[in-house]
Amino acid sequence: MNNIKSKSSTFPIILGSMVLAGSSCVNNESDKTKDQPNVIIILADDLGYGDISLYGQDRYQTTNIDQLAKEGVMLTDFYVPTPYSAPSRATLLTGRFPLRHGLTRNPAPDAGIDSFGIPDTEITLGHMFQDAGYSTKLIGKWHLGHLEEYFPVKHGFDEYYGILYSNDMRPVQIVENMDTVEYPVDQNLLTQKYTAKAIDFIQKNKDNPFFLELAHAMPHKPLGASENFYTPETPDDLYDDVIRELDWSTGRIIEELKNLNILENTIFIFMSDNGPWYGGSTGGLKGMKANTWEGGTRVPFIIRYPKMLPQNEVINVPCWSADIFPTLLSLTSIDPPADVFIDGEIITDILKGKQTDHKPIFTMKSETIKAIRHGKYKLFVDTPRFYQPPKDLENWVDWRGPDGETIIAPYEQHNPGDYPGIKPEKMEGSTFLFDLESDLTEMKDLSEEYPEIKADLLKKYNEFLESLNL
Repeated sequence: MNNIKSKSSTFPIILGSMVLAGSSCVNNESDKTKDQPNVIIILADDLGYGDISLYGQDRYQTTNIDQLAKEGVMLTDFYVPTPYSAPSRATLLTGRFPLRHGLTRNPAPDAGIDSFGIPDTEITLGHMFQDAGYSTKLIGKWHLGHLEEYFPVKHGFDEYYGILYSNDMRPVQIVENMDTVEYPVDQNLLTQKYTAKAIDFIQKNKDNPFFLELAHAMPHKPLGASENFYTPETPDDLYDDVIRELDWSTGRIIEELKNLNILENTIFIFMSDNGPWYGGSTGGLKGMKANTWEGGTRVPFIIRYPKMLPQNEVINVPCWSADIFPTLLSLTSIDPPADVFIDGEIITDILKGKQTDHKPIFTMKSETIKAIRHGKYKLFVDTPRFYQPPKDLENWVDWRGPDGETIIAPYEQHNPGDYPGIKPEKMEGSTFLFDLESDLTEMKDLSEEYPEIKADLLKKYNEFLESLNL
């Protein structure tokens, strides 16, 4: 075991002993298993709705990600349940709303928030694919707990390589399976390293089905890009450099799948865990990461699987990340877990353009449900967060910013002056109703004009509360 000592006594290194990958319940060599499609989810961190060129970005082109959409399905109204990391990621892996799976806030070792993570009772996509004979690996950010009992290899993944939490939380260290293998970490190299690990895993498992979640660190702060993409002569465009490298990474993985002749037998998803931080783009939506306006919870979502899904299709039906769990199980012919309440629904017919309705979608912050979206209407059932300008922007300091020793990344990072969306100015009232088809920027409150719609959404909200047994 190779545990690297921390330079800082304030942030002890997470230790652990190596464990063997979990065995599957199904023979990996069976013909049935061999015929099942591979599954890859690329999950960007804090990638804004407007950070992809097909979603409105015009400073640069994300050619490879755009090509995925041209060969697959692009959703315009796709949501995550929280505007921050851990609960969103847990919902992606379980299909369950945060108040059901229990992870409602972010673990953070440098803030002493250590004692919780994904419960042992939760069944993840990793578990489901393991039991179906798949090889499973998670690369990058986990953020579902950083104590040993919460490690990915104990929750459905045969292998893990990455930083267990956000890349600005000290100690920034790379863990492989149960061991710390790198500290400190040059974050300029993270996208390259994660891509290389993904390629290696794909090559080793080319003859049998695999499930890979590649959870990039970028563009979560601190931003970092390799020398192939970093342009120090223009320090103001570091964010652009980072996204161009993410696009390269996506293209490199697609290229390898083609080379191995397994691209057409791979379900490929590209998405983000929540809205952007400073420096990113919401594509003209209101708000940002950490609030439940559209800019905080609406994210890019692209899925490619031409064997069963159309190509070059744009879908406007609201869907959410809870749908990924049941939909992937359906597409891979794996039975869902018994006696587990799944909040998501199978959206295959929606993706094919055959269905235009979806159950209500809920977004929350901390322990409180904030909004319901059903059809074209969104109702805030709890007062959202309004914009508060920084008191002293000139002297603003990010205590989790690069220091050249424990957080190694370029110093030219963004600050609160680089607000990524429309600033949500104060509105009178506590509940707000918006028609998102005609008012995408959430400016005109219709709650008094359409009391019957508000009442209907409140009824659906209360029914959802009852299902949570709160």
